[in-house]
Amino acid sequence: MLKFHPEPGTILICDYGKEPVEPEMVKRRPVIVISPKLKRRTGLCAVVPMSTTEPTSIQDYHCTIGIEPPLPPPFDSSEMWVKADLIATVGFHRLVLPRTGRDQYGKRKYLTVRISADQLNGVYRAVLCGLGMGHLTAHI
Repeated sequence: MLKFHPEPGTILICDYGKEPVEPEMVKRRPVIVISPKLKRRTGLCAVVPMSTTEPTSIQDYHCTIGIEPPLPPPFDSSEMWVKADLIATVGFHRLVLPRTGRDQYGKRKYLTVRISADQLNGVYRAVLCGLGMGHLTAHI
């Protein structure tokens, strides 16, 4: 569980729940934070999920992101597909930094990965398309 609001562009792992309801996003997935810290809105942030699998039909609300360094397995692909039509506002209890193992004392180690500003702008354009507001992408 996170104890701080991550910066937009931070990659986290989100547990969408044990009882998936199709066609909503399901299982544990890497996500990108898209919302800034807002006043009087603690414990929540907006995210878009990513997948290592290319969509069957690529749409304007999809984009690819290069991940450097790669996330730990099973998300260790150097490129992921952003599914920007599946925006979710989730509680921090669903979010963790990617874990990389344990140190010599048994304490968990975490990886902090943030995508570039250009990549984040590409995600924002895809989000607008996913909301049916693609005409606003010229403003990003």
